Amino acid sequence: MMLNRKIVIAILCAMSFALSCTQHNNVRAQNISLIPAPVSLKQEPGHFLLTNTTTISVPAKQPEVARIAQYLIDKIKPATGYTLTSSEGGKAHITFTLNAKPDARLGKEGYTLHTEAGKVDIAANTPAGLFYGVQTFLQLLPEEIESTTPVRDVEWKAAAVTILDYPRFGWRGQMFDVSRHFFTKEYVKKYIDRMARYKMNRFHWHLTDDNGWRVEIKSLPRLTSVGAWRVPRVGTFGSNEPPKAGEAATDGGFYTQADIKEIVQYAKDRYIEVLPEIDVPGHSMAALASYPELSVTNDTTLKVNPGSSFSTWFGNGKFEMHLDNTFDPTDEKVYQFLDKVFTEIAAMFPFEYIHMGGDECYKGFWERDKGVQAFMKKKNIKNGEELQAYFVKRVDRIIQSKKKKMMGWDEILEGGIAPGAAVMSWRGTKGGIEASHLKHPVVMSPAPVYYLDMYQGERSIEPPVYSSARLREVYTFNLLPAGIDTTYVLGAQGNLWTEQIPTEPQVEYMTYPRALAMAESFWTPEKHKSWEDFLPRVEDHFKRLDAAHINYARSIYDPIIAVKKNAAGKLLIELSTEVPGLDIYYTVDNTIPNQYYPRYTAPVEYPDGADNFRLITYRKGEPIGHLISLKTEDLEKRVKK
Repeated sequence: MMLNRKIVIAILCAMSFALSCTQHNNVRAQNISLIPAPVSLKQEPGHFLLTNTTTISVPAKQPEVARIAQYLIDKIKPATGYTLTSSEGGKAHITFTLNAKPDARLGKEGYTLHTEAGKVDIAANTPAGLFYGVQTFLQLLPEEIESTTPVRDVEWKAAAVTILDYPRFGWRGQMFDVSRHFFTKEYVKKYIDRMARYKMNRFHWHLTDDNGWRVEIKSLPRLTSVGAWRVPRVGTFGSNEPPKAGEAATDGGFYTQADIKEIVQYAKDRYIEVLPEIDVPGHSMAALASYPELSVTNDTTLKVNPGSSFSTWFGNGKFEMHLDNTFDPTDEKVYQFLDKVFTEIAAMFPFEYIHMGGDECYKGFWERDKGVQAFMKKKNIKNGEELQAYFVKRVDRIIQSKKKKMMGWDEILEGGIAPGAAVMSWRGTKGGIEASHLKHPVVMSPAPVYYLDMYQGERSIEPPVYSSARLREVYTFNLLPAGIDTTYVLGAQGNLWTEQIPTEPQVEYMTYPRALAMAESFWTPEKHKSWEDFLPRVEDHFKRLDAAHINYARSIYDPIIAVKKNAAGKLLIELSTEVPGLDIYYTVDNTIPNQYYPRYTAPVEYPDGADNFRLITYRKGEPIGHLISLKTEDLEKRVKK
């Protein structure tokens, strides 16, 4: 009996649609593991084979596209040893195309990518889109492509695919604090390069704070001759000893204006805009150690802080500063100083925004100063928040006079926001909601979930900090909360504060893999995101990071430990994991657990007299997590009240 021809066609169409959906939603199928996940992906039979005879074609008289082709050539060479060639027009294996008629779906940063046997086509409306298409193509190649040295016995195959892709947000950022610890020009470039691989396009550079001034201002040379250097300290930041009499300030560094311009161009070549931050009026101890007359206390003994405690925090954002790290908002010399700073900053950074900080400004020294109080009375300024708002509006006018726009942390909302200012919402999402209702541009960057300095796994083996942000929390976080006017949301970013991050490997450990979760959240449509699909792709990208000699955290393999007390008053330990399928082995008798010891299957009642609870995760019979050891008193502290 023959089926009706229309029924057969309908069945085939349904099967085709189902297969397309499967391929679209599972971007890890058949060795395809892309981060961020594209908008649409369809896998075809076969593959493209990259060889030493592969050629590249670019449009005629398009030098920017030619530079992108050279970027691809340069990225391919270290691992493969191939020196590819490019030419204008004509037939080639890899073709770059700028759409003669813009594809409305792609916008400014989208692209299409098609690979098949002997052919790769990347098309976009703009060179930026082509650049992002190149990043996807590189991820289609084996993970060894990330190696900086030649790799033998690898077939450089890219799966045959058709991809349509474009970003969810225009602002996809990472902030790097180089004040608390200084990092070299070469390392900043390396950090930017890795951002580009995952389609990030805003590098927020936190250049000044209490612990160092890192940018050369030629009209104010003491900012770097004094402000860039502090006495050396090793240990927990915030608990170090303050400077001793006669102790030399030898720890630090700064970027010359030539360095800055070089890094800005390096970022531009990777379609990343650089947002400079000069943090004022608080967080300014390095500047005030250089020019003490700009504070109300005029403390000539002030030194650049080496990581010692100079404040007391009371909770709920309340704090007291014991040293004055705040500019005097009533002194015209301060605004003359800032005019010089922002004149030179504006000349170095072509991006439309300059970030002026504005966060955690202590107002106690203002409140105790008679001159400041007289100024406030004369100007009818009621409190410290309104006085800071006065300062912020003055800074806004200075920045606007340089043909730039001002951005600040969400404290700039207090006392009345400056006209035209953009807000970076860090104290949760409330500031972003408020700013959007006031019709001001917003970048969502809420702590702790988007703070890359938070510990990301078992806190007993992580650097001490006040909160946590595990990979799953970062990935599943809703960065568009209820009540926000999305019209004014530019995008989002993650922030890496470096108080507890003194070395390059630690920068990478704290950044990855959480920055990968952010990259996907900022690029991929929310409806296409899936934690279950993302997790195996992250593990695939661990191999890429290994090949590139990039450090990263393996915290996802460590158990989540919850402690409570049962009805009998005994400690009850509950364990879970972010990664499914892990076995947890534990001991309570001071021995070291492995696969021969008890396996966790149900909450553990901690026995009387025990000293230590030790545990480790395994997968398929092999250890994969850290060995964790918690003393009885540590467990007691974790009891949920």
